[in-house]
Amino acid sequence: MITFKKPIIFLLLSIWLSLSWANSASSHVDFLECLSHHTVNSNSISQVIHTPNNSSYSTILNSFSTNLRLTSKLKPSIIITPLNESDIQAAIYCSKIHDLQIRIRSGGHDYEGLSYISDIPFVIIDLRNLRSISIDTENKTAWIQSGAILGEVYYRVAEKSKKLAVAAGVCPTVGVGGHFSGGGYSMLSRKFGIAVDNIIDAKLIDANGKIHDRESMGEDLFWAIRGGGGTSFGLIVSWKVKLLDIPEKVTIFNVTRTLEQNATQLVYKWQHIADKVDNNLVLRLSLTSRKSPVLHGKRTVYVSFTTLYVGGVNELLRKMKKSFPELGLVKEDCIELSWIESVLYSWFPVGTSLDALLDRKIKDLAGYVYFKRKSDYVKHPISIDGLEGLWKLMNQQGQSPPDLMFTPYGGKISDFSESETPFPHRAGNIYQIQYGLNWQKRKDSPKNIARIRKIYRYMTKYVSKSPRAAYFNYRDLDLGVNNKGNTSYAQAKIWGEKYFKNNFDRLVKVKTKFDPTNFFRNEQSIPPLLSYA
Repeated sequence: MITFKKPIIFLLLSIWLSLSWANSASSHVDFLECLSHHTVNSNSISQVIHTPNNSSYSTILNSFSTNLRLTSKLKPSIIITPLNESDIQAAIYCSKIHDLQIRIRSGGHDYEGLSYISDIPFVIIDLRNLRSISIDTENKTAWIQSGAILGEVYYRVAEKSKKLAVAAGVCPTVGVGGHFSGGGYSMLSRKFGIAVDNIIDAKLIDANGKIHDRESMGEDLFWAIRGGGGTSFGLIVSWKVKLLDIPEKVTIFNVTRTLEQNATQLVYKWQHIADKVDNNLVLRLSLTSRKSPVLHGKRTVYVSFTTLYVGGVNELLRKMKKSFPELGLVKEDCIELSWIESVLYSWFPVGTSLDALLDRKIKDLAGYVYFKRKSDYVKHPISIDGLEGLWKLMNQQGQSPPDLMFTPYGGKISDFSESETPFPHRAGNIYQIQYGLNWQKRKDSPKNIARIRKIYRYMTKYVSKSPRAAYFNYRDLDLGVNNKGNTSYAQAKIWGEKYFKNNFDRLVKVKTKFDPTNFFRNEQSIPPLLSYA
């Protein structure tokens, strides 16, 4: 049995509820009255509880809307921004007894909006207030609350030590909670593994409001939340991660080539070496289609080779000359800088202050507010003919240009077996593809979604099979959904095996054991076996 703190301000809050929620449904009032019994004190109420009648409600809700393609007939009955674990326990308890689904949000990079959209009555637990970062430089570990963004994490680690780093994503406004629990690829992953490979403990609140660490939750649940999606199993308050030794200087470069500058042959060669080069080197490709001034406005494909090398420029040049001389890299293309500066440089203009990493506001996508993303894994190099067919689709005139990211695997990622964590995309994968398409007007959504699906269909014969794999952190509802959190085993397995391969069945067993009533659920959460009946 969970015991909650009951504040003496219940009468005062009841008056506030009657004034601000006079026209609300009684169930919502009952839910808020339930919360009033269990929130900690009167001074925190305005920071924790946000109803549609509060100005803070719209401000917080609108901060979720990074992809205006995503809509729902329903808005959350209430947004809860807890200040502590007791507030979370209260929200879980009251949601259960009043049959309101909860959605858990730690950041804003949720491609399908499952952390803030639902078609059944729901509340949002937004973790923005829970973002403390406690760093132990002596033991090279950090406790990081799920509401922190990656930029805050990088900034605080660098503040303590210039010789320690964190293996996590490029974009600084990504929330820790979702990023860590889904895998967490980074520019350091070939050197140190992905984020989940470096998690050593976690604090989780289960569907009964009980707080667990790794020891009390047990190894099965600890395994599941490191790549299986934390919100299927509970609310993860914080993570303990390893901090990684990094030299004082790393080297970066960003070199762009077009099809007219032999980009096709370069990409073809890149596929043969990207996962095999030195583990200190990650050589990522960004591909897009733009009008070329030298082609009198005709479109061509631009390929940017973006690199982080854990070491100095002279070492990098030697390794590139050995592995990839075709690129023609020269010293003038490269910049030596600290790791934290490389994080900043990958997202902001040169000269930007490190304080920019603390900005939680998600930047728009170059003016685009509608987008769709999909993903794939490549196990065998795509032929020249295959690449040229892809370029043709990318270069369609009069269309929004698609953006593709080719992210190399290999290195430390391959040192883990497919079953060591739920994230199964290990040895045998040369690279991952992220497909992206952005546009500016809602009316253009159907044709642009159809277009990215056409590119995805074209790539079928060139990517992984049985299953055609996908990355869980790039969630894609095209792969299948749970019907209000419940579906048949066969239906769930369609998308579940794409994300988790053979780990899906083990995730279902863990879910069945720890959340048999399926309290924590969304359109692509792991369902318990009992929900298949």
